[in-house]
Amino acid sequence: MELINAIGRRKAAVARVYVSLGSGKITINKRDIATYFPSSILQYIVRQPLNTLEVVEKYDIKINLKGGGFKGQSEAARLAIARALVKINPEDKKALRAEGFMTRDSRSVERKKPGQPKARKRFQFSKR
Repeated sequence: MELINAIGRRKAAVARVYVSLGSGKITINKRDIATYFPSSILQYIVRQPLNTLEVVEKYDIKINLKGGGFKGQSEAARLAIARALVKINPEDKKALRAEGFMTRDSRSVERKKPGQPKARKRFQFSKR
């Protein structure tokens, strides 16, 4: 199996994932997953598609992350890994879709409008 790549996005984060056969090593920006994401919850989010398909020890994964915060980056990586796994084996798509890993979460920050201090907040209104 050659190198499979996929892209995942969430909020301002972009994840480029490269999957190859291996022993289950996950590298993020040339660092181990445990050093990049010290929180076990964020590590769990990244590994969710692998755990669902029970292929944790089967593939080596290199992830290139840019932008956003920890949560957005971990969810972008999850989407990218799911997309790469579907490229490897298209029959897995149904299981990943059922868990919600194939859907790009389109929620992002609403832009600030002119004449207002924030996106929805208004300046104080005075009747008189």
